[in-house]
Amino acid sequence: MACILPNSYHRPVPLSLAGVDIDIQFPTHFLGDDGQRAGFLLLTGFLASWLFIRTSARMIRAQVSWWPGNVETSGGLHIHHLVWGILLLMIAGFLGFALQPPNAWMDVLAVLFGIGMGLTLDEFALWLHLEDVYWSDEGRQSVDAVVVAFVFGGLVVLGAAPWEVDGAEGSVAAIAGAVGFHIAYCSICALKGKVWMTVFGLLLPFIGMIGAIRLAKPGSPWARRFYKDDGQRLEKAKARWARLEGRRHRALNAVAGAPSKPDPET
Repeated sequence: MACILPNSYHRPVPLSLAGVDIDIQFPTHFLGDDGQRAGFLLLTGFLASWLFIRTSARMIRAQVSWWPGNVETSGGLHIHHLVWGILLLMIAGFLGFALQPPNAWMDVLAVLFGIGMGLTLDEFALWLHLEDVYWSDEGRQSVDAVVVAFVFGGLVVLGAAPWEVDGAEGSVAAIAGAVGFHIAYCSICALKGKVWMTVFGLLLPFIGMIGAIRLAKPGSPWARRFYKDDGQRLEKAKARWARLEGRRHRALNAVAGAPSKPDPET
């Protein structure tokens, strides 16, 4: 089980488990091939556009006089930046598939696609609620989606592929056991309500193990099954989760702005 890159682009960090070598490998010649470069440019456009549009939204919210306002039609219809993002995704994606341009133009399309992703995912909460919840607590889901997409995309660009195995490294039983163990603790992590750690743990060995060992999120399937309503573990889980959520909210507020609207009624 390993994270694989072409031979000239990786440096292994060997580990072993049940006779199976697990190589966590990192590039030594970054952006050495066309696909890696295009992925990097896409992520750069994605992050830059998200930072710009989130800053723009905060400037409009603060009613900064010299900053351009929202795009409105003559009938007073507010056009969300989600719309421009979808259009960019459609145009860049279509041109990339239909024309398959040479590398220089493909890099341009990768940047445009990334910009479209940033504009679209910044209003991810609107996808879910079909309501403008940008400045409510529910709107934090957009920031969560951006972070997950960026980190997941970064791992792919770096060449993370944990399911690559080399049969010469160990017996079939040892490989199957290692893969089964990996899936098992990632599954426990998911049952404990830790979505981010589960996703990243599937790509990078042992990250999910941290989530599997720590206390479950209150309300998760694991907590409902194994934590008593008046038990000490549930109380500890609630206290720990409250601290983590407080830190996360403060960090999100610093980057994306604090909510000021009530959540939509359910």
